[in-house]
Amino acid sequence: MKAMLSEATGGPETLVLKEVETPEPGKGQVRLRVHAAGLNFPDTLIIRDMYQMKPPRPFAPGGEVAGEIDAVGEGVSGLAKGDRVLAMTGFGGFATHVVADAAKVIKIPDAMPYDEASCLVLTYGTSHHALKDRAAIQPGETLLILGAAGGVGAAAIELGKAAGARVIAAVSSEEKAQFCRDLGADETLIYPRELDRDAQKEFSAQIKKLAGGDGVDVVYDAVGGNYAEPAVRALAWKGRFLVVGFPAGIPKLPLNLTLLKGCQVVGVFWGAHTAREPEAHAENMQDLFRMYADGKIKPRISARFPLEKAAEALEMMEDRKVLGKVVVTVD
Repeated sequence: MKAMLSEATGGPETLVLKEVETPEPGKGQVRLRVHAAGLNFPDTLIIRDMYQMKPPRPFAPGGEVAGEIDAVGEGVSGLAKGDRVLAMTGFGGFATHVVADAAKVIKIPDAMPYDEASCLVLTYGTSHHALKDRAAIQPGETLLILGAAGGVGAAAIELGKAAGARVIAAVSSEEKAQFCRDLGADETLIYPRELDRDAQKEFSAQIKKLAGGDGVDVVYDAVGGNYAEPAVRALAWKGRFLVVGFPAGIPKLPLNLTLLKGCQVVGVFWGAHTAREPEAHAENMQDLFRMYADGKIKPRISARFPLEKAAEALEMMEDRKVLGKVVVTVD
């Protein structure tokens, strides 16, 4: 089989395409013939040894894949050769074949293309868990999304609208703002690349102006850094601040704000949720399949790269040029 391998710590330029031995599924595992791998920000970190998971080298990045099962290991039930599936593998997806634990494999509807399936689990799964389970968002509430044009942010726009919320999408450029409006965002807000103290105050004031009333009910923060505090300051009474990610750095929040606003700062660790609460995760996935069938959600794929150009796909993500999702396709 072919795989795009990380053989040494470094950026996308260190990846090499090689012919390697095709793995065999072990007990409780299946092997997928990969058709598509959806990119996620952790893929840019794992090759630099900056992610919590550090696989032994050589390894292929790519933790979210879709394809068909071509081999089944001992003790697997409910899955069979030829099934169309998606899987969370952690790594290994930038390859023609990958082995996955059967518990992390989900059958996909016949009408769902492989490229869209490869973009469904992590982004929509994270955002659905965040808004449904952690924020308990309600119809008529106002939702602010930081980093709204990225994978999880774009999913949050669609899921927020599906939940009946009014959505404010905060992004770093007009191109990204238009992308969010096309997804259904009610309002957009462009923030600067860097925020000093004065810019933070202005950003908070802009959020409050768009929100009206006391402020926003829910903040979905997929950015972190200096953007978090002004968003918390723009929360309404009993608002919920969702900690989703921090590519701009881990923020430091003055906790007196939580007292003054009666608000909650809520962590969103989707990976732990799927492991600790598998029944709730399975229910959420069925929610997503229903919403997909009803046309309420649809992964927005802005670019597709063949396996041999997977490094270019990762560079695009590192440079924050991605609108929605990027996919590596495997012939």
